Amino acid sequence: MRTTFFVDGYNLFYGLLAGTPYKWLDLPQLLAHIAHVENPASELVSVDYFTSSVKPELATRGRLSKEVQDTYVRALKAASVTVHFGRHQLEPARAPRLIDKKTGASRQDKVDIWKLEEKETDVHIAISMYHLAARQACATNSPPIEQLVLVSGDTDMTPALKAIHEDFPQLTLGVILPHRPEFKRPAPGSLKACAHWMRRVVTVDELQRHQFPERVPTHKAPAIKPGYW
Repeated sequence: MRTTFFVDGYNLFYGLLAGTPYKWLDLPQLLAHIAHVENPASELVSVDYFTSSVKPELATRGRLSKEVQDTYVRALKAASVTVHFGRHQLEPARAPRLIDKKTGASRQDKVDIWKLEEKETDVHIAISMYHLAARQACATNSPPIEQLVLVSGDTDMTPALKAIHEDFPQLTLGVILPHRPEFKRPAPGSLKACAHWMRRVVTVDELQRHQFPERVPTHKAPAIKPGYW
């Protein structure tokens, strides 16, 4: 079953990798493994990875954070991953003051904040998935893609999955939630309803077994695993 993956990089990082020593993730190998577990006939054809460039002025390690992201992107590209960039938008806003978790938010008590949003990523993933599904419906000269897999827990992707499910019923749809077992997060019901299968967690053992080597050869200088990763 020829399979292509669409990965929400922001969702993957903060849902699965942040705070772990497994950020140097060999993404194609991990995804191929999971798809094979779900269906041994699965064959990885491509991985599309969607992210936004780090803003050094807002990152914990400043410019180093941007350099580390660039290094990882180089490793992904060397592994034949197609990387798509959106953008971050930072703008002033107002939000209810947090007093404590027991006290509800009040519209009468707001404070000024900086609001950071990732723009274009969800729409780009949705259009890319639907576009591929539509192309497959018309393709006659090449082996067809038979399975599309979304790697995200973002329910904003539900309309796209629903549309693909309805318009291209011949395609198998899968969802991999980038969640670790210890966080006990409920599976998004709307995503599950549109998919033929859903993987709810990725285990620590799977992360450990699917890491890039310390040095990943590229067309230029090798991509070297960051020291603090």
